[in-house]
Amino acid sequence: MGAPANDIPSYPTLNEIAQDEALDALDPLRHLRNDDHDTFGGTHGELEADPVVPAQPRSIFDQTLHLSFSDTTQQNDHEITIALKVDASPGCGGIAWPAGEVLANYLALRGRQYIAGKTILELGSGTGLVGLVAGVLEGKVWITDQAPLLDIMRCNVKINQLQSSVSVSELNWGDPLPSDLPMPDLILAADCVYFEPAFPLLVQTLSDLATETTDILFCFKKRRKADKRFFALLKKKFSWTEIKDDPNRDVYSREAISLLMLSKRHLGTGPVHN
Repeated sequence: MGAPANDIPSYPTLNEIAQDEALDALDPLRHLRNDDHDTFGGTHGELEADPVVPAQPRSIFDQTLHLSFSDTTQQNDHEITIALKVDASPGCGGIAWPAGEVLANYLALRGRQYIAGKTILELGSGTGLVGLVAGVLEGKVWITDQAPLLDIMRCNVKINQLQSSVSVSELNWGDPLPSDLPMPDLILAADCVYFEPAFPLLVQTLSDLATETTDILFCFKKRRKADKRFFALLKKKFSWTEIKDDPNRDVYSREAISLLMLSKRHLGTGPVHN
């Protein structure tokens, strides 16, 4: 059924496209911020209510952050410190996103007794932050993303001296799984719900990687009405519950961030209301 006439989006002219390309070269993340200029990409092209990218300096090129997380399961609350190269040049995946820090912190809280010895795969790793924390906690980790982000992930593995426990691999959602990727015990995904055309591809890859016994920790920030479409697709193959044993839950939930445990449905089991 077609959209009503007054819902038809306007499209940029060729001159506007050329201008956009020049501005994109100066600031690759500008379309993901809710600035005063027009933003195409909302439903029917309207302005989004919230920025897609967390508040950061306007341009981020080749910087290094140091992020710390407390492993409270260790004596004297051992602190995990990750050196993280961030760089917007290869795209928005090269920066620090809020749900990634939430999930990394939760892994640290669960500690080595939950992570150690597990085969772990992170989807949409970007900088690799979440997978790096899992590597420090003695998981056998694969961090994955598209080709432009592999170099920044390899750099972050190296500067944290995690080459023995964290591997970097290209994985494009929706494509057949690479033969060198293992079937994981635990799948990690943070801030992967932001690009609507990729929604069915992400669900397909989750389904390809998971069995009915696979743990999937899925952290996301609610930003747009379009996010509901992702969960409508997801519930055809997965059920989920909200993580409630995180002492920081009240803090990040005020920022519209949720941490879920997904479970793949048994074959023949239809979707239920979550």
